[in-house]
Parts: sequence; C-alpha cells; structure tokens
Amino acid sequence: MNSIEERLRALEDRAEIVDLIASYGPYADSGNGAAIEALWTPEGTYSFDTTTLQHAELAGLVDLGTHRDYMEAGCAHVLTAPSVRIDGDTAVATNHSLVFVRRAEPWTAERVSSNRWFLVRTGGGWRVSKRENRLLTGNESARELFAT
Repeated sequence: MNSIEERLRALEDRAEIVDLIASYGPYADSGNGAAIEALWTPEGTYSFDTTTLQHAELAGLVDLGTHRDYMEAGCAHVLTAPSVRIDGDTAVATNHSLVFVRRAEPWTAERVSSNRWFLVRTGGGWRVSKRENRLLTGNESARELFAT
C-alpha cells in the first residue's frame, strides 16, 4: 500500500496533466501560440496529418492558414478527458480531440482525432514531450494511438 504522501502526489500529478491537456483548446481558440508553446518541453514535438512541428514552431501553429480560417469562422477545440498512465517522471495520456467550426448552422466537427500525449515531469511541472494526433478517418494509425 502506498503512503498518503505517494497517493497525494499521484493525484496531484494526474490533476496537473489533465489541466495541461485541457488548457490546449482554449489557448488554440484564443490564438495564444506562446501559451501553447509553453506546454511543451524545449525538445518537444507535435505531429498531425503529415506535419511534425518542433518546439520552436509550436507558437506558429495558430498562424497556419487552416487555423486562421477556423478562428475567422468561429471555432472550438474540444478535448475529451484523457486516460492517463503515470510511471515515475513520465506519463502517457490518450484522448479524442474535436474541432468544431461555425460555417453555418449547425456547427460542424471538421476534425475528429485520436491523440497520444507523452509527458515528462520538469522543474516547472509536467510538460509535453510529444503529441501525436491522427484524424479518425477509419485508418489504422489513428486507432493505434488508442491501443496502448
């Protein structure tokens, strides 16, 4: 049986990781690229579609044409509650993400994806070392992110 201190730390870690992942959507919707970049480690990466962004490119994510189009139309990046596995100073979380865009009534989900987040504990708290995002279009690679 773990001590109360160990159990409390595990709960605090889980809460911090869930909060970190939940903050991504509002940062994306507000165009706050600097806040998005701060979620990652300096070596961190984010891969989606056929693109992999390095840490130095993450703030520019909100300047991509697709993202600017979403914001102009009205968008909501919605991330589901993640399943989190913590192992010491590393963690893996999986969840769905949906991007709703208002092109007309009703709003439409333009992107529905699977996500795997790799996280590490740093001196400044938990940070993303790698995020993999795959569109759920029936392809195996998207389902594989949920498999483990």
